[in-house]
Amino acid sequence: MSTAEPWSLHPQLARDTVLVGDLALARVLAMNDANYPWLVLVPRVGGAVEIIDLDEADRSGLMAEIAQVSAALKRLTRCDKLNVAAIGNIVPQLHVHVVARRTGDATWPRPVWGAVQARPYAAGELDTFVAGMRRALQIA
Repeated sequence: MSTAEPWSLHPQLARDTVLVGDLALARVLAMNDANYPWLVLVPRVGGAVEIIDLDEADRSGLMAEIAQVSAALKRLTRCDKLNVAAIGNIVPQLHVHVVARRTGDATWPRPVWGAVQARPYAAGELDTFVAGMRRALQIA
């Protein structure tokens, strides 16, 4: 794993998400937005802004973890489509969004970013989603 500088989670990501758990490279977070089942992978590599900032082994590891999380999210939600993106225009820390989409969801077929206001989960729903993802990913 690359270690140019110490890693810490960007404050905006910390505010907008809850912890699912850690894979070998990336921290997996769930967005607190009930409009869509939405996960974020954040490689625990200090100073990484772009995927190209990762060394070759970490780039390969990130791609494998994106595939692992995507498959688990698709199994859990039975969604129609997955949206995967590393945009980072507001939060500069490298992070990858994996969003489960359904035809007819709040913004279908448009992208989710900035389209509708985030809707917090009802009591217990986010805990249920996170627990399901932890089981699907086999992380504590």
